[in-house]
Amino acid sequence: MKITSVKTAASTGHCMHLWVKVETDAGITGIGECVHGGHPAIAIINELAPKLVGLDPFEIDKIFEDTRRSLVFEGGFAGAFITALTGIEIALWDLKGKALGVPIYDLMGGKFRDKIKVYADCEVSPGLNFDETKRVVNGILERGFKALKIDLDIFAYGHIGSETEHYVKDRFNMTPTGWEHDRMVKLAEMVVEAAGPDVEVATDLHTRLDKHSAIRLARDLEPLKLMWLEEPIPPENIDTMREITAATSTPICAGENLYLRHGFRELIEKHAVDIIMPDIPKCGGLSECRKIANMAEIYSMPFAPHNVSSPIGTMASAHVCATIPNFLVLEFHWTERDYWTTIIKENRDIIKDGFIEMSDAPGIGLELDEEVAKKYQYPGTTWFE
Repeated sequence: MKITSVKTAASTGHCMHLWVKVETDAGITGIGECVHGGHPAIAIINELAPKLVGLDPFEIDKIFEDTRRSLVFEGGFAGAFITALTGIEIALWDLKGKALGVPIYDLMGGKFRDKIKVYADCEVSPGLNFDETKRVVNGILERGFKALKIDLDIFAYGHIGSETEHYVKDRFNMTPTGWEHDRMVKLAEMVVEAAGPDVEVATDLHTRLDKHSAIRLARDLEPLKLMWLEEPIPPENIDTMREITAATSTPICAGENLYLRHGFRELIEKHAVDIIMPDIPKCGGLSECRKIANMAEIYSMPFAPHNVSSPIGTMASAHVCATIPNFLVLEFHWTERDYWTTIIKENRDIIKDGFIEMSDAPGIGLELDEEVAKKYQYPGTTWFE
């Protein structure tokens, strides 16, 4: 079997959802998804496509690493280049599973678990309105989720408009005022109270704080026993992140903007965080993220992937989560999009009562409904040409 073409299309969603289709001379096709690569990732895939024609699609790791190493001077360590390779890699896994008639998790050594726990990323009231917060949280719990995540920083740091302008300060200064600090603590307290004792709550800061502000906030959140506090500072500040992690019992989580094992190595080795969260359809793909998870396991570190993908990328990530021992929970970020269930041909919600149940369907186990996906075609892109 040989690769005959590699094509792309893109839809709107949480960001650009870039679809990669790999076709073969055997008539078997694989579909992959990658995120946060944008138009540069499309251009990279289009440039790589002719070089992939004629290769054996089963040699997934070889194709990935050979392509990456041959272009290290053109970005082969991070960014859109790795994201583009990730979309190709996931499509190759889907193709191989279909060709052999087995799910991807079987190709990766089998599964540790049959169901993948999922948490819902949700947006609560910009003000400190408990009734509104309770309404949002109840909506998540009614869908069966036993874990959720909220943003502590968004309205305090970035939403400029007539209704929320009074929550905004200098967006480039990473030291919150006392009022802003107290507001973040109060917001977390309200969500934990609304969720109840049986629901796990995580919080996200999107790298907005400086060191002492992050330590102060993490310590003040300790009584809430959060699932984690996410990216209080930029992830490249590894020694500073380690100081924050060591200063609090609130678990610190980071990693959605890192790439490959190389990007996670120091973070893990220095115990700079308690939990790592690679974005699997962005930072290197399925094989690479299993290696990242295995590296973290040596240091007793849980693996909780970031995820803004459609059901295609989400299920691809679930295959990795099923095959590693140190999996904690997987993100779901499509609560407000009504085409979550219709963008796949199976026309169903893959999440039931807060879990994704792994099936024995070959490959990823889902098929993109191109007719639906094309209705949301990303501006300025072509469709599998």
